[in-house]
Amino acid sequence: MLTKRIIPCLDIKDGRTVKGINFKDLADAGDPVELAERYAREGADELVFLDISATEEKRRTLAELVYHVAEKVNIPFTVGGGISSVEDVGMLLRAGADKISVNSAAVKRPELINELASRFGSQCVVVAIDAKNVDGKWLVHLVGGKVATEVDLFEWALEVQERGAGEILFTSMDHDGTKNGFANEALSKLSDMLHIPVIASGGAGTKEHFKDTFKEGKADAALAASVFHYGEIPIPELKTYLKNEQIPIRI
Repeated sequence: MLTKRIIPCLDIKDGRTVKGINFKDLADAGDPVELAERYAREGADELVFLDISATEEKRRTLAELVYHVAEKVNIPFTVGGGISSVEDVGMLLRAGADKISVNSAAVKRPELINELASRFGSQCVVVAIDAKNVDGKWLVHLVGGKVATEVDLFEWALEVQERGAGEILFTSMDHDGTKNGFANEALSKLSDMLHIPVIASGGAGTKEHFKDTFKEGKADAALAASVFHYGEIPIPELKTYLKNEQIPIRI
């Protein structure tokens, strides 16, 4: 069985790490370069760096900041935010990213996934999906969760896989920042449907939540932000707990 991964997420706005609840009420959480260095030292398996206002503000991800983060870490590093072309991805990979994450641009022009997978390889392409449960149906939302669509989460996930994505990062907007646990029912359905890895995002509050998303949600990786940023769950402590709970994890 493949080892499960613990992934801190650095949401970046105006060059700082921020964290909110349900994609709103953003608060400062520190310097992204310092946080990235700390997480790599503490044993995080990967990092995700999302420039959360890049799409909304119609600008590119901060390539210079990517370069400084990549200088400090020796673990795989995914970058997203405002990516809409092969050229954007080339720039970020040159700056030091190992993988890139696309979201809104892929929904608007699905062929982008094919282009990126063909040019850079599927292993480099993560498709992030932000979805909300609306009247019992999981619907995809764009532009940092601000724009609702009629796109079904599960149908979109299948298409993303067929077009060549190497991984899916699913964030439940209903669970984001609540610390009430991950959307394990939806995650389990995604994991059963797909043959590519699914990263769980949104809702981490306790060590038990990570265990539950690996066991019940069948997630391949679990991503979290505030519980790591504010020192509520130290990564070494979390990994020891998961190992004791018979979760295959790299210590």
